[in-house]
Amino acid sequence: MLGLLKKLIPDANERELKRCYKIADQIEALEPEVSKLSDVELRNKTDEFKARLAEGETLDDLLPEAYAVVREAAKRVLGMRHFYVQLVGGIVLHNGDIAEMKTGEGKTLVATLPAYLNALEGKGVHVVTVNDYLAKRDKEWMGQVFEFLGLSVGLNLPGLTPEEKRAAYQADITFGTNNEFGFDYLRDNMVLYPEQIVQRDLHFAIVDEVDSILIDEARTPLIISGQANKATDLYYVADQLVRRLRPEEDYTVDEKTKAVSLTEQGVSKAEKFLGVDNLYDVKNITLNHHVQQALKAHVLMKRDRDYVVNEDGVVIVDEFTGRLMHGRRYSDGLHQAIEAKEGLQVQRESMTLATITLQNYFRLYKKLAGMTGTAKTEEEEFRKIYGMNVVQIPTHRPMIREDMTDLLYKTEEAKFKAVVEEIVRRHKKGQPVLVGTVSIEKSEQLSRMLKKRGIPHQVLNAKNHEREAEIIAQAGQKGAVTIATNMAGRGTDIVLGEGVAELGGLHVIGTERHESRRIDNQLRGRSGRQGDPGSSQFYLSLEDDLMRRFGSDSIKNMMDRLGMEDDQPIEGKMFTKAVENAQKKVEGMNFDARRWVLQYDDVLNQQREIIYKQRREVLFSDNLRDVVLNMAKDVIEHVVKAHTSEDTLPEEWDLESILDYMESNLLPPGTVSEADLQDKEPDEIIDTLYEAVEKNYDQRVEEIGFDRMQEFSKVVILRTVDRKWMDHIDAMDQLRQGIHLRAYGQTDPLREYQFEGFEMFEQMVREIQEEVVKYIMKSSVGEEIEREQVAVNTTAVHSDSPDKEEAKRQPVRRAEKVGRNDPCPCGSGKKYKHCCARAQQTG
Repeated sequence: MLGLLKKLIPDANERELKRCYKIADQIEALEPEVSKLSDVELRNKTDEFKARLAEGETLDDLLPEAYAVVREAAKRVLGMRHFYVQLVGGIVLHNGDIAEMKTGEGKTLVATLPAYLNALEGKGVHVVTVNDYLAKRDKEWMGQVFEFLGLSVGLNLPGLTPEEKRAAYQADITFGTNNEFGFDYLRDNMVLYPEQIVQRDLHFAIVDEVDSILIDEARTPLIISGQANKATDLYYVADQLVRRLRPEEDYTVDEKTKAVSLTEQGVSKAEKFLGVDNLYDVKNITLNHHVQQALKAHVLMKRDRDYVVNEDGVVIVDEFTGRLMHGRRYSDGLHQAIEAKEGLQVQRESMTLATITLQNYFRLYKKLAGMTGTAKTEEEEFRKIYGMNVVQIPTHRPMIREDMTDLLYKTEEAKFKAVVEEIVRRHKKGQPVLVGTVSIEKSEQLSRMLKKRGIPHQVLNAKNHEREAEIIAQAGQKGAVTIATNMAGRGTDIVLGEGVAELGGLHVIGTERHESRRIDNQLRGRSGRQGDPGSSQFYLSLEDDLMRRFGSDSIKNMMDRLGMEDDQPIEGKMFTKAVENAQKKVEGMNFDARRWVLQYDDVLNQQREIIYKQRREVLFSDNLRDVVLNMAKDVIEHVVKAHTSEDTLPEEWDLESILDYMESNLLPPGTVSEADLQDKEPDEIIDTLYEAVEKNYDQRVEEIGFDRMQEFSKVVILRTVDRKWMDHIDAMDQLRQGIHLRAYGQTDPLREYQFEGFEMFEQMVREIQEEVVKYIMKSSVGEEIEREQVAVNTTAVHSDSPDKEEAKRQPVRRAEKVGRNDPCPCGSGKKYKHCCARAQQTG
């Protein structure tokens, strides 16, 4: 009955294939006509297609003819003609979906079709591979087809100069690895000048081995870290200064806005103590920032009210519930300032300058497509997270590989003995054998056993990509024995040697079931390519991880009852089904875990997109007047609303505090008087103050000059945004590490993280606005205005642990002294005695 229903109602895969077949038939029909074109006429088709696009035709309109042209070019340049099913795969990719094609079906050639078609728009196409070797190989190999048709081809590898990278990205089609594309995106959002950006807008990406990149590595963050241009020692210097300041005469406090500002006298005292001429000079931004945070730590933050000090160091207290907020740290250096105040060791500042998961990076592309031999088992995840369907493409020739039922042994030792016996048996007759292991350790264990039996073999465990491809390519030769970790050698075909087909083709042995069926299918797929003969079998033991996790006890009891020996295996479909059900369970759990992590990632991802968008606007702006004045207006509104509450009478409004704040941060003293604000509504007070700030800004532009003010504004905004964003990444990471503890308080950790993350972001934006406006309105502009990175010695790291465990807490120690002749911790390169130590002694 079920079979009849399936015939009557074709599934989604069949429906999609039928739609693609109609288009593939059109491409086929064009072959006789296109094959008559000369090389020059074929090349001229590219210009014709571009012109037709400009006149209003769509890529879909051009597809049949464009694909026929690529097929003809590949025939002439590479001697390779796209099979019918490869045309179908190319149509699926153009639709922004995943083409699941068995190993050896020629996915690399398939990608030339959508890459060429989409490159006609001139917006760039990225072909993404899992390693540098494959990127280089595919660029040199398939790049010939594109170049023959008049398109440019680029290769994006680590270690290129920005100029070389820019040239690679300007090409019509760019080959590279997932990591390098992601790192370039992060680096582009840290540049100080527009011309330093290397990437264009993220238009269309074709991801090879899409399951590996978008599923297996999806949560793994790309991290750019560096030596923060901040010294922990400056916190102690600023702390000593603040201890000498007196309330009222040296600083004023605004409890309502939680703001503390130095008076003119306080500024003079600070300059004398720190040995600087002008605290508000742009070159003293970092120093000034440390002083402000030390002031906040001493004046606004109270021990046992806002925080406690225990064996974990400084722990924040929730102002509403009084609970200790483990894992949460004040951002922007305030936490470190409190540590200095309490005489504790100042923890190193955030080293993460930028981070993104591959999952979130690839979701930035306007269109995304992928190819792999194994994706159907994760179709739900691809659809829900990336909006991509998986279409299974039939093989060019019928598959004749024999997949034998699994063999289950009592012990791991018995299993490996059986594997070795099977390898020896097949090796004797010259049949090539590929053995998949789950770890490097297991591959080396098996290698030792084979050496004892005198069987020559190659061990491949993903340490050298160039060598890896070479070893895998030779694995189909007569008598070859290759041991490989399951993922090794993806993207490289195993071609059968002479006479091997008669011996049964390549035999694949799996030494353990992976928790994902997809990985097992990849290993099996190494054999039986393009209709070749082949076979595969998995050897398992009750001591394997998957078996231990899922009910091996009942099977062991049954084996014992039947009196089976250790070297006697169980074989049967029922047991194989039980293993598959266990795998499905684990896959479901892993999907849930990835989806859960994505919900956390999305919080920071949305924030990142806002910051990067606004940062780019500043970078490319010809006139920052509106940006600065809009920030000023937000700051004024915040201050005025804090002191003109609807719950109080107008005569109780604290106009004096508003003016104190304005004169400390935005206006020269005496610009606006209290009388100017009397008898006005809050909105009118805001307008009065804003007009004064606007006038003051325009006067500064006249004094400094438009171009210098523009450059000065960019320096201040970029430096402030970069520093605060870097601190915010760290604060969000700390929050995430400790948020699971909130579950004990009967709250949903994710909702808490979203809520607090939003609050922290709002706070960061407010701090950026306050700091930017204050510096632009108050700072003196020196002769040299230089944009400066907030960190030095940056390195790009693809972290291996997506959910890194909370770093082991260091015991809280009292601050250690720096030797007078040691290098100064501030990173200036001077000796301590000639740098920060001198600042401590002054005053």
